[in-house]
Amino acid sequence: MKSIAISGSPRENVGKRDAKELRYLGLVPAVLYGGATQTHFSVSAADLRAVVYTPVVHFIDLDIAGVKSQAIIKDIQFHPLTEQIIHIDFLLLDEKKPITIEIPVKLTGTSPGVKVGGKLVQKLRKLRIKALPSQHLDAIEVSIEELEVGKSVKVSDIKLDNLTITNAKEDTIVSVTTSRALRQAEQEAASGKK
Repeated sequence: MKSIAISGSPRENVGKRDAKELRYLGLVPAVLYGGATQTHFSVSAADLRAVVYTPVVHFIDLDIAGVKSQAIIKDIQFHPLTEQIIHIDFLLLDEKKPITIEIPVKLTGTSPGVKVGGKLVQKLRKLRIKALPSQHLDAIEVSIEELEVGKSVKVSDIKLDNLTITNAKEDTIVSVTTSRALRQAEQEAASGKK
């Protein structure tokens, strides 16, 4: 899995006034959980853009005043009006502990159902995967080569080694439905036979 380096500065004071001052300076208050103690620090809002505003999942190589650690984003709080990041939580990665993160779904191939006029409907764009950090993937590839009109690929159809999908087994990932044009063509063909 890809990783991005972000550096942070330890926070002297923790509180609303301090957080407000940090945001005014273009910084985001942050907390690193998962270690022996919580680490309060701040990171540049500009550095977070490459990690937050992307469908790609990244591990983050944090450097907080020379102390290096690898983490993932656990939670982000946005301002309700401006959509600015006002707080971010990171979770320290431990190679012996499995973590659950959402991984993007990547569709591969061409559906024969779409070729004959069906409509491709992707219901899940991400799947929740539980695995050790070293076993996580950048994306989960789902083949649509066999997808005819009226057929679908469900979570239970996906088999991954060393990874557990925590979504409901009956959830549909992608399906091919009858499009309006195909339905109309079928009706015209049926009425033409009479």
